[in-house]
Amino acid sequence: MPFLFWRKKKENTKPLDPLAAFDQLIEDLERQGAEVRKSAATLLALKGELSRSVDRYTRRIGDISERLEVASSRGDAKAMQVLQRDKEQAQALLKSTRDSLDRVEPDARLLLEAANDVGSRVQELRTERQSASARLVAGSLVSSTMREQVERIEKVLAVDAARDEIERAHQLAEIYREERGAGEKAE
Repeated sequence: MPFLFWRKKKENTKPLDPLAAFDQLIEDLERQGAEVRKSAATLLALKGELSRSVDRYTRRIGDISERLEVASSRGDAKAMQVLQRDKEQAQALLKSTRDSLDRVEPDARLLLEAANDVGSRVQELRTERQSASARLVAGSLVSSTMREQVERIEKVLAVDAARDEIERAHQLAEIYREERGAGEKAE
């Protein structure tokens, strides 16, 4: 892995749409939940296989013990030696399998709980997304209505300004008439 520091980092792209952020997080959590469920299923399958192995080794040890008793009653030292070694190997395998089973069970439980937690979080986010979507639509409608209201107010203000300008023009014309009338009387 030489020169990894020269690699370009992924740009942290934030979705512009707030709902897209929800969708992206939900998608990521769903993917994570699927991976966790897959791992839990693998461990549960392993647990079943280990449980069957424990049963198989337990039966094998019982079978070897019976054959060991038969060999002992016959005084067959060589068979006893072989059977004793087989019994010890089966007991070692049984112990190893039980140890593995003891490790797998809590891990499987933990992964199932994690999968449930992720599933709950996804459900909460979906509910929150729906609420956010409704609020965005309502906000958009309010914004649109407010924009229309602002446009109407601007039109009313423009009309008022035009009226004021017309009124000023009339007053100016009246002042001009009065000055002209006073000028003609003076002559």
